Amino acid sequence: LPQAALATEPTCAGSVGAAAIMAAAGSEGAPPLPGLQLVQQGAEARLYRGRFLGRAAVAKLRFPKRYRHPALEERLSRRRTAQEARSLLRCRRAVGIAAPVVYFVDYVSNCIYLEDIVGATTVRDYITSVQQSGTDASNLFLLAEKIGEVLARMHDEDLIHGDLTTSNMLLRTPVEELDLVLIDFGLSFISGLPEDKGVDLYVLEKAFLSTHPNTDALFEALLKKYSASSKKSSPVIRKLDEVRLRGRKRSMVG
Repeated sequence: LPQAALATEPTCAGSVGAAAIMAAAGSEGAPPLPGLQLVQQGAEARLYRGRFLGRAAVAKLRFPKRYRHPALEERLSRRRTAQEARSLLRCRRAVGIAAPVVYFVDYVSNCIYLEDIVGATTVRDYITSVQQSGTDASNLFLLAEKIGEVLARMHDEDLIHGDLTTSNMLLRTPVEELDLVLIDFGLSFISGLPEDKGVDLYVLEKAFLSTHPNTDALFEALLKKYSASSKKSSPVIRKLDEVRLRGRKRSMVG
């Protein structure tokens, strides 16, 4: 890991030095700290990039939903912020699951400060570039196997990502080394149920095949490696088949 990744435990609001950081947080719509630049806004959060205590960082700020009761909104946002931080730490404590370092968790503004994987490429962009270039695609099968292995380890830790797409997977530079990093655990939760793990894989399958046409063989390689790498894969794959069948039935009904 880079030097900035040496810290493995997050600091939480309320600890030493937290008051100074909290005081610097901006108002609604403004960056949580001066100098951070907005790089993306999704349905649940805004992403900012900049420096945090001298380290390259990404700040993920959950913003309130005005249609929810304020008390309910506060409970939900805090719970999801806490779960995302716990999921990231769970990955980093496990063997073979890379995820960004959590630098600081602010439970007042529901903002998480994370390691910025500088220079990384999304798996989505990498697959697309290889397909468009017409070069040897053998490395894509190695990548698919890498993804399957990492997801098997994640599920063996009973961690459900909740939003598996190739946009939520990064490759550190140089990309040819296939150093995979999982990101965006905002919908994650803990479950040992094969059903939840099967749905997790189904979400990825739908996103994978719709984003990257003609990659059925790639995804099959991913699942084969998942099955070989997970201690609990048999019931999960059975549930995946059941979920696929339910999805086809819904499509037929319309």
